[in-house]
Amino acid sequence: MKVLITGGAGFMGSNMVHYLLGRQENVEVVVLDKLTYCGNLENLRDLDGNTRYHFVKGDIADQKIVDEVVGGGVDVILNYAAETHVDRSILDPTAFLYTEIIGTYNLLESTKKFGIKKMVQVSTDEVYGSTVDGLFTEETRFDPSSPYSAAKAGADHLCSAYFKTYGTPVVVTHSCNFYGPNQYPEKVIPLFITNLIEGKKVPLYGDGSNVREWIFTEDHCSAIEMIIEKAASGSVYNIGTDYRISNIELTQKILALMGVGEEMIERVKDRPGHDWRYAVDHTRLTQELGWRPRVDFEEGLKKTIAWYREHEAWWKPLKSGAYLEYYKQNYASKGHMV
Repeated sequence: MKVLITGGAGFMGSNMVHYLLGRQENVEVVVLDKLTYCGNLENLRDLDGNTRYHFVKGDIADQKIVDEVVGGGVDVILNYAAETHVDRSILDPTAFLYTEIIGTYNLLESTKKFGIKKMVQVSTDEVYGSTVDGLFTEETRFDPSSPYSAAKAGADHLCSAYFKTYGTPVVVTHSCNFYGPNQYPEKVIPLFITNLIEGKKVPLYGDGSNVREWIFTEDHCSAIEMIIEKAASGSVYNIGTDYRISNIELTQKILALMGVGEEMIERVKDRPGHDWRYAVDHTRLTQELGWRPRVDFEEGLKKTIAWYREHEAWWKPLKSGAYLEYYKQNYASKGHMV
């Protein structure tokens, strides 16, 4: 089986590349990535020379290169390519619209044109908006709050429309928040970990009451693997863990595991349109495909902290220029929160 992973040099994409190549000897992986600020070939450096891995530099918003790669012989497409950081979408939504909507459209067209067996659209629970209580199901109406989540919602609607109109074999997933090794250090967990390693405070939005659900990268990879193997075309699956925690509780856990106190917290002004709570119901994935998360949150957090301690040479160059000028001007600390 030949799998195209778009955005495969990024955090989740590169984890999926390693996961598939490590678990399935009959799998060949092609990575298509335009190498933006968060696409890092160091994430794949250990695969140099691996005959089952191929890298192509290119943008999924470019139909010509998408057709060239997909038409070269691909069985499955996993679309991890995305602009994902909400703060950046607030500053300038343009790149999000091109990558999320035009890019997804191009992949759907190529899937249809070349008879691809399955395309998996890796999306987010943020398309559902915010909820005070209860859970998002796969039937929950989209209610995005940021340009990022609106662009993802548009792409997901395109996937649904292509299945209904053309029978395109696409599956859409809506996942809770990822964490783990190789995550770009503008996201909350790696940002806080690396700040503390550097002896800096951690910037916490508002009162820290916002609630998020978390999944370790390896668990998300196993869910996508199962979806490749078992999911029917046109289906939609939420991917979650039932582990939900407020941002202040998350911060306290990181501080405790790294041996420092709450004096290392710096409160910063909340961002515009900040969703209060995300919570997904993944019953369908469990009942229909038999998937369950396996990594305990604290176990995964300890692994993540250890990885960043051991890989300073990976993240220190990234942090030197990682942050938006907008936030330098508006917040006392250079930092972002999910």
